[in-house]
Amino acid sequence: MLRLLPGQRPLYLLIFLACATMLCIALYMQHQMELIPCALCITQRVFIIAVGLVALVAWIHHPKGWGNKAYAITGILLCAIGGAFSMRHLWLQSLPESMVPACGPSLGYLLDAFPLQEAISLLLKGDGNCAEEVWSLLGITIPGWTLIAFFGLTAGNLWQCFRPKVQSLEAQ
Repeated sequence: MLRLLPGQRPLYLLIFLACATMLCIALYMQHQMELIPCALCITQRVFIIAVGLVALVAWIHHPKGWGNKAYAITGILLCAIGGAFSMRHLWLQSLPESMVPACGPSLGYLLDAFPLQEAISLLLKGDGNCAEEVWSLLGITIPGWTLIAFFGLTAGNLWQCFRPKVQSLEAQ
């Protein structure tokens, strides 16, 4: 069974390509389908990009031992944080209309009017714009699919972290 699973480098490349594909889909939805991303959508994109960049660097570096585990654990942590933002987004979408927070100001206004740390804090909480369900596939909205993607990326990184050591034929 272990032979069917990709090696260390190909799996890191696969993780990177999955992240690049998700980013291309997000950009297509934004620019071709004209779906304006909310603050939580942008935050989730940042974490998809970060997971992809870690995988790309790991693919280039081709680490052994603890180096491989360090890249994988970093990927897992980034997936966990990104997944938490996806869950927050899904929670906002599940609220009854009377409980949805008010829509906030634009990103540009927040960055101009507030100190950076406060603006980021406000963005990460989400607002009424984040509660709007603008697209779904098979009854799952964009943050739901993103959460599924984070689970898949986590699984790939977990495999990298706990990959069994392959013994050479000479050692047997």
